[in-house]
Amino acid sequence: MNNLTTAEKVRRTLKKRYQREKRFAIYGFLSILFCFLFLGIFLMGIFRMGWHAFLETRIRLTVYFDPQFVSPYNIEESDYEAVLARTLLTVFPDTRTRQEKKELNKLLSPGAVEVIRSFAKAHPEVVGSSAELWLPAGDGIDMVKKGVISPEKALQAGLVTEKNLKRFEQLENENRVSVSFNWRFFTSGDSNNPSTAGIGGAIVGSFYLVLVTITLSFPLGTGAAIYLEECARRSKFKDFIDININNLTAVPSIIFGLIGLAIFLNFFHLPRSSPLVGGLVLSLMTIPVIVIASRSALSSVPPSIREAALSVGASKIQTIFHHVVPLALPGMLTGAIVGMARAIGETAPLLMVGMVAFIVDIPKKLTDPSTALPVQIYLWSDQPERAFAGKAAAAIIVLLLFMILMNGAAIWLRKKYESKFM
Repeated sequence: MNNLTTAEKVRRTLKKRYQREKRFAIYGFLSILFCFLFLGIFLMGIFRMGWHAFLETRIRLTVYFDPQFVSPYNIEESDYEAVLARTLLTVFPDTRTRQEKKELNKLLSPGAVEVIRSFAKAHPEVVGSSAELWLPAGDGIDMVKKGVISPEKALQAGLVTEKNLKRFEQLENENRVSVSFNWRFFTSGDSNNPSTAGIGGAIVGSFYLVLVTITLSFPLGTGAAIYLEECARRSKFKDFIDININNLTAVPSIIFGLIGLAIFLNFFHLPRSSPLVGGLVLSLMTIPVIVIASRSALSSVPPSIREAALSVGASKIQTIFHHVVPLALPGMLTGAIVGMARAIGETAPLLMVGMVAFIVDIPKKLTDPSTALPVQIYLWSDQPERAFAGKAAAAIIVLLLFMILMNGAAIWLRKKYESKFM
């Protein structure tokens, strides 16, 4: 063995090296495969739980707008619950006792009252006449119709009664039942009843949060990055700032919530549960991410660009804003949007500033009480009713789509400005 030449020794070990490289490639491929497998299982589980929340069962009934209950002079506050009860009794006249009437009302969702009210407000001339309306079915009937739960299990769980199942079969035989897209899920706010609960308020609240966060964090973050990377001289103070910016990215998000609680609520007395305070807290959390991403993008610009600009007489500021920043812009935008996507999925800091409250109304301005999509998911996942689990899963799907759109926008902006400035 000692008499072998170096070439012969290398040749003998070559096979083992190739085998090690092959094993390494297989391990890497298996790691990626397992990641996709677990991601697929997660997504399939979420879609299996939440798909039915995007659909709703509706029942077509002839509603008589009795002037006894609906006043043309007070359309908004008329007694539409009595109108709905009278409509159901017209279809099922054999209902006699108070208990039977109460059971019959569960055939439809409480949201049916709002449908009737909205129709009357849009068509005030309907008072004293009848109209055919598609009204949302009750929770139990809706879940049985969509196949989420079998009729037997729904009966055992007390979600439906045997009489209501028979009544529903009768309506199906009369072609009065349909399953359609649940638009109300996106336009209504939170509710105690799963059939009327929606993510409209959470979507608007999340939009306001993003608006406040991007308005504050992007100019501050990119401005700080440009100063630290291009203008600030090397000193111990700059090193101190660098270290602390890097450390801020590792601070747990709940700490930012506590800071927001102490400063914005207790000291400045800004409105609690408002998107304004939530956006300020998320800005504190996002700025370090934007600073680091922007500095990385600025440092990747070749020094020859700066030297060429300075050699033809450009000032320091002209060199930065006319040559360096445009070249670094794709990376800066990508970092900002990725930071925003991370912030919009955060729940803990929003809990600390009161955005976990039960809020039914959709916010109209930045200081109105509001909630956000991650908080809404947290609230619904804590509810005991089975239908809320589907609502929470559907809200997760919407949040994932929102984050995919934001990441897609980051990729699009990077490609666009790369082709423009490169």
